[in-house]
Amino acid sequence: MKSTLLLGTRKGFIAYRFQNDRWNIENVSFEGVPISIAYADPRNGTWWACQDHGHWGVKLQRSKDRGKTWEEVAAPAYPEGEEVKDGVPATTRYMWSMAHGGNNHISRLWIGTDPGGLFLSEDEGNSFQLVESLWKHPTRKEGWFGGGRDLPGIHSIIVDPRNEDHIHIGISCAGVFETTDGGKNWAIRNKGLNATFLPDPKAEVGHDPHIVVAAPSNPDALWQQNHCGIFRSTDGAMNWQEVSEEGGPARFGFAIAVADDNPDQAWVAPADSDEIRTAIGGSLFISRTDDGGKTWKQLRKGLPQENCFDIVYRHALVSAGEAVAFGTTTGNLFFSRDRGESWEVINNYLPMIYSVQFVD
Repeated sequence: MKSTLLLGTRKGFIAYRFQNDRWNIENVSFEGVPISIAYADPRNGTWWACQDHGHWGVKLQRSKDRGKTWEEVAAPAYPEGEEVKDGVPATTRYMWSMAHGGNNHISRLWIGTDPGGLFLSEDEGNSFQLVESLWKHPTRKEGWFGGGRDLPGIHSIIVDPRNEDHIHIGISCAGVFETTDGGKNWAIRNKGLNATFLPDPKAEVGHDPHIVVAAPSNPDALWQQNHCGIFRSTDGAMNWQEVSEEGGPARFGFAIAVADDNPDQAWVAPADSDEIRTAIGGSLFISRTDDGGKTWKQLRKGLPQENCFDIVYRHALVSAGEAVAFGTTTGNLFFSRDRGESWEVINNYLPMIYSVQFVD
C-alpha cells in the first residue's frame, strides 16, 4: 500500500502518512486557502497545490521536500485576446486537473482549467502554454458549455503509459476528446454516450462526464461517471456502453476509481439524483463492480447509515492495491484495507474535500 494520502480541501493542503498501523497528519500547508487539486508527481516526488483564492485568482505552488517549503510558479494563463465566446475574455478561473507527461517526457506536465483550456509545460512546470489545437477546436465556442460550473472545464487528463503522446481528456460539458500526437490534433470520442439533458441525447458534443479514468492494467479500458450514468469503454473510448445498475443506486454520482490490477473492478460513490445531490436515503456507501459493470455490490460496513448528507466529489475517491480511500463534502475521510469491504474513519472534522491521491 502507498504510504501517503494527499488532500486538496476547502481550507488547505493536507498530507497524511501511514505509520504504526494508522494514518497521521504529516503536513498542513496553506491553511484557509482552497486547494482545488493536491497532486504529487510520481516521477520525482514533487508536490503541487492548485490554489483557488477567489478574489485573488488562481495560484500554483510546488514543493520538493514534502511540503516543508513551497515555491510559487506562474499559473497557466490565457494569451491576451483569447475569448471563451465572442466578447467574453478568457482568464484562468480554476485549475481542475493535473497529470504528468510520462517517463519518456520527464519534464512534461499537463493542467486542465475552467474555462476549458488545456495547458502544457515542457520545463517541469516553470512555464505553461495553452494547447491551441484544442482551444481552437471547431466545436468549442458553440458546443461546449458549463456543467457544475458556469463555463466548461477540463477535469480529467489520461496519459497512456504505452505511448505518452496518446491522451484522453474529459470536459464538462463537451465529453471525451483524444489525441494520438501529443496534442496537435484531437478527435471526439463520445459514441455511445447518452446526454438526456440535450435536445439530441446522442449529439456529437455537449456530454457531461463527471470524471474519466483508465485502468492501470489495461489503458484501453476506460470508465466514466457521467451525469447520465456510468459508462465503460473496452476499446480506448472508440465506443462507450452504459453499465449503470439497473434499478439500483449505482448511477448518478461524481467519482469513480478503477483497480490497479483488474480493469473490470471499479468503485463509485452514488448520490441521490442530480437535483438533490445528497447521500441516498441518508446513508453513505460505496458501490463496487467486479465484472465490468454487469453487477454492483453496496459496501456499507463502517460507514454512517443514517442522518448522512455527504457526497463525494469527482477527484476524491481513489484506490491503490487493496486500499481504497475517499473524502466527502462535509470533511469526512474514510479508508479501506480490503477493497471497500469494510471502512475505517481517518478523520471526521476536515474541511470540504476536493481531491484525494495515494502517493509513496
